[in-house]
Amino acid sequence: MNIQLRFFASLREAIGTSQELLAVPAQVRTVGELRQHLRERGGKWAEALAEGRALRMAFNQQMAAPETPLADGAEVAFFPPVTGG
Repeated sequence: MNIQLRFFASLREAIGTSQELLAVPAQVRTVGELRQHLRERGGKWAEALAEGRALRMAFNQQMAAPETPLADGAEVAFFPPVTGG
């Protein structure tokens, strides 16, 4: 399965890229498992996507929960919480 990854704001700066096309291993089936898979790259990936770090996730431009299933050709975005005022 191939998905398009997108990273925004401080997360993009920490990782050093705004997007990536990724061939996802068969055992990675949800958005939460994808986040864990990316953390396993280590270094800046592990730090930027760390467990407990406040991040939002979107699947095909809709807010997503960790249990949201992945699909071939989908877009998954990671970004920090946004505040306004």
